[in-house]
Amino acid sequence: MANEARPCPCDIGDRFDYGGRGQEVQVGHIKAYVCKPSGSTDKAVIVIHDIFGWQLPNTRYIADMLTTNGYTAICPDFFVGQEAWKPSNDWASFNDWVKTRDAGKIDKEVDVVLKYLKDQCGAKKIGVIGFCWGGAAVQHLMLKNPHLKTGVSIYGVISRFEDKHSLLHPTFFIFGEKDDIIPLEQVTSLEEKLKQYCKVDYEVKIYPGQTHGFVHRKREDINPQDKPYIEEGRKDMINWLNKYI
Repeated sequence: MANEARPCPCDIGDRFDYGGRGQEVQVGHIKAYVCKPSGSTDKAVIVIHDIFGWQLPNTRYIADMLTTNGYTAICPDFFVGQEAWKPSNDWASFNDWVKTRDAGKIDKEVDVVLKYLKDQCGAKKIGVIGFCWGGAAVQHLMLKNPHLKTGVSIYGVISRFEDKHSLLHPTFFIFGEKDDIIPLEQVTSLEEKLKQYCKVDYEVKIYPGQTHGFVHRKREDINPQDKPYIEEGRKDMINWLNKYI
């Protein structure tokens, strides 16, 4: 990591003052935030939160954005009741904290969510997006879950799955040029290995000048220089989902 004293330099960024348009529901053994479009749809997207958890308003904002684009969106609590990271926490404890929240061990929860989407929401075509911790989880799911159509990994922590690149489904990777936690050499290595091993469609895109969290933790109105890239990242995410779901 770039800084061992602060192993995941994820600032909260701009925490949106946003209440959400959806509702919280119980899905099997976990809670989830669900938002549905006004019309019927058989398309759904699972939204995987970052270290700040499923209740972060910013993540729910993105889920609702997906809904306005015609998808049922669900953001489950993939920490399964364990506390999300807090900005006030001691970063020295982060490595121990994250060991108990493994982005590669969410399959049981995903299976429960897939069943809910199919049985309760009428979903037949399902994709997944994720941020940071959730972006790593997306890569994990794209490597092994046959029931998902596509994924978007948004500043996903590459080092978590750096030796695994045989993706099953089309996957879009979003990175910021100035991301302290994901150096550009890691992104370059990812591209090289995908080119060598990946048999499905993929894209790796780096957004100029952007830092970790830019797609969902920066506000356009107080970061005018970043606004075009924030909007572009969100539009690219939607376009990718539209193409493959």
